[in-house]
Amino acid sequence: METKANYVAVGAFVLICLLGLVITLLWLAGAQYSQEYAYFQTSFKGPVTGLGNGTTVRYNGIDVGRVTDLHFDPNDPQKVIAMLQLKPDLHIRKDSEASIESEGLTGGSYVEISGGTKTSPELTAPPGQIPIIKSSPSTLQQLVQSAPLLVAKLNVAADRVNDLLNESNRRTIASILTNLDTTTGALARRSGDIDTALVNLAQASKKIAPTLNDADDAVRKFGKLTADADAFVTGDDLGQLGDLLRETRGLVTSLTRLSNELDRQPTKLLFGDRHKGYTPK
Repeated sequence: METKANYVAVGAFVLICLLGLVITLLWLAGAQYSQEYAYFQTSFKGPVTGLGNGTTVRYNGIDVGRVTDLHFDPNDPQKVIAMLQLKPDLHIRKDSEASIESEGLTGGSYVEISGGTKTSPELTAPPGQIPIIKSSPSTLQQLVQSAPLLVAKLNVAADRVNDLLNESNRRTIASILTNLDTTTGALARRSGDIDTALVNLAQASKKIAPTLNDADDAVRKFGKLTADADAFVTGDDLGQLGDLLRETRGLVTSLTRLSNELDRQPTKLLFGDRHKGYTPK
């Protein structure tokens, strides 16, 4: 009888535990379903590989919700519309953007929402409509989109390198390298002469310094002479020199006249004019 009583107690305990577990699960499920969410919509152009119902949504790297639905855009078959279920206390801005990101090269995909700027107003929608978050290509998508252009540029660069390294240019480059090696070898052998030349140049520079000082003095004197000449030209001395030149010209004219008179009558200066005319009485 005692053994049967123990079995009954154990069975009752197990039933109570199972009942408590069921009640707990029902409570958690009810709390989950009673929780309110905010719903947003975004669209992605091109493949959305890795996304599906339940895919994580992050806001500035923090898990804030999940993807609840994916369907094609009826107006553009290249776009896929994603329904996002997010926490209600988020403040999504109008300039926020959604993109598909990947956790490393082999990790799973998720939807990343950028925070936007604090000056941008909060994203809202008219009553009965769902706010739409702008989307942008992911880093991987940008790389894939720019890959053809990058490959084209690499092909052009490769063609130019091939043109640069043709047979003729290779011979020219080899000749230049040979000449450069010869030149550096010659410089190495004449390093002693170069050192001597540098010493001589330094000594010559010291000797040139006094000459340069004399030249500076000469330039200063020439400048003073120029200033004096300018003062002479622009001052009253030039007018006095003109008067002196006019007086000198008159004196020369008088002397010339006197010389001419002496040539004609040499004795006139000594004895006067001896040929007087008839004077009537």
